[in-house]
Amino acid sequence: MDLEFARTFAAEWLDGWNTHDLERILTHYHDDVTFSSPIIAQITGDTSGTVHGKEALRAYWAAGLERIPELRFELMDVRVSVHALVIDYRNQIGGRVSEVLTFRDGLVISGFGAYGEKLAN
Repeated sequence: MDLEFARTFAAEWLDGWNTHDLERILTHYHDDVTFSSPIIAQITGDTSGTVHGKEALRAYWAAGLERIPELRFELMDVRVSVHALVIDYRNQIGGRVSEVLTFRDGLVISGFGAYGEKLAN
């Protein structure tokens, strides 16, 4: 993975979120994706904080977009690793978030969101 790919991905990812285009966002995710976040526990009530599979991710994000209609992200930084990238951003309430995404065959196969003091709403 290189920084140019990561920056392009992050820009597309961010635009998808800021336009609330769930299907556009999901095009970047593998059918077998696993994603973890403390917000998953808040929204779904599942204390594991993890969803498995694209359909479960779709349901979680759809609920999140419904619950937080003012959702908006501001890109702060993008970093790369071997098969992963990190997107650092501020959410709609000014909270700092890092999204760590691991890729397989050009799609996100796993990821997690890590939050600072402020979570989402």
